[in-house]
Amino acid sequence: MWLMAAVGSALFAGVTSILAKLGIRKTDSDVATAIRTIVVLAFSWLMALVTGQVGAIGTLTAKAWAFLALSGVATGASWICYFKALSMGDVNKVVPIDKTSSVLTILLAIVLFGEVNNLAVKLLGSVAILAGTLLMVQRTGEKSADASAAGHPHNAYLAYAVASAVFAALTSILAKVGIEGVPSNLATAVRTCFVLAMAWIVVGMRGKLPQARLDALNAREFAFICLSGIATGASWLCYYFAIQNGPVSVVVPVDKLSILVSMAFAAVVFHERYTARSLTGLALIATATVAMAVWA
Repeated sequence: MWLMAAVGSALFAGVTSILAKLGIRKTDSDVATAIRTIVVLAFSWLMALVTGQVGAIGTLTAKAWAFLALSGVATGASWICYFKALSMGDVNKVVPIDKTSSVLTILLAIVLFGEVNNLAVKLLGSVAILAGTLLMVQRTGEKSADASAAGHPHNAYLAYAVASAVFAALTSILAKVGIEGVPSNLATAVRTCFVLAMAWIVVGMRGKLPQARLDALNAREFAFICLSGIATGASWLCYYFAIQNGPVSVVVPVDKLSILVSMAFAAVVFHERYTARSLTGLALIATATVAMAVWA
């Protein structure tokens, strides 16, 4: 069951990237992050209520609260960086870098949780994912359409995409500790409260609150942002059920197969072009991810 949940998480996460990109053509990325978090919060608490898990909130230990809070903060930081990267670069460059969080997560799971089964497969798979990512984000000398329009340098998205991956890896590890003995839907709802707080604090500190007014938002992009939030909520519910019931070093690689969904939609929706080199990198990432999910 946890494996099916991990697959569901990947599908929803792949769709999220595309919907998010559609929602930040004109809308500020920080504002979009804050708005979509409201949707995720509502969705996650609704699911916790429907599944009857809200009543368990009184049983959460101080340790669970602390790690869920830290996981939420790390998630917020990852989203802010990820949306910024998407606003500056192509999906086919940003998503592969973000997905390298699986490598760091696997290494941390080995060290912290002792997940050393089939260690050689995990390590070789991690190397293959990194190699595939390097092939996909090679410097081609071209700017993305978004980067050109905004006057950004060719690789301006890179630092944000890398930061997104680092924070995403921390999110998985912190959440694994935080949801021990906590119903997965309730854990998702609680940690989303902290994501929401962080997202709106960033918007306020950067003086962007006026841009978050409904009359200041593009209606079409607002709709895509909300849909992105729903997809994220669905992905989270599947993901945290999976890591609660399965090994992190297997669940995370399966979840990262969302890259296949994102890349396919990017080609259809945004007409992003892929070279033979980038497709080779994608195949390498996908093959390594499947191998780790099956044999690790």
